[in-house]
Amino acid sequence: MSLKPARIIIVMGVSSSGKSTMGQSIARRLHVPFLDGDGFHPEANVEKMRAGIPLTDVDRWPWLERLAQALHEAAERKGAAVGACSALKRIYRDYLMEKAGEDILFAYLHGSREVIGERMARRSHEYMPTSLLDSQFATLEVPDPATENVLVLPVTESVDRLTGTVLKNLEHLKTFKRWQ
Repeated sequence: MSLKPARIIIVMGVSSSGKSTMGQSIARRLHVPFLDGDGFHPEANVEKMRAGIPLTDVDRWPWLERLAQALHEAAERKGAAVGACSALKRIYRDYLMEKAGEDILFAYLHGSREVIGERMARRSHEYMPTSLLDSQFATLEVPDPATENVLVLPVTESVDRLTGTVLKNLEHLKTFKRWQ
């Protein structure tokens, strides 16, 4: 499947894959808003994760809806928007597009359990303990470029190189030629 033009880009993947760093880099180069999905979790979700309890689908639906609506509103105001969200299951990605009311380009940060585990061990996250990484990988449904609007990006590449790859696939955002 060739990529569909989208004005919302979501950097996705398991915890510690680099979603926020990549999302901020893409948004900075496009001069558009960046919304970190972590900021849209209700307090009950945060408390569960802090306690080392994996979220359920029921926990995720309101969070995903809030993020999708905020990204749509930001794209309406600024022409495009970038978000960071785990979006681990296909049904979550489909739900995000449904609630945003438009196509979304997903930039999937792919990495092995070992590489991401090492990254997670080196960082401090407000409420995502290392113990939840296995549940993240267990939940992950790797996006299929043949049937989904997704770019697969290896986490072992530099942020600059990955940002460049994403930007090359956003030619339809003609108003943002500043980054070329």
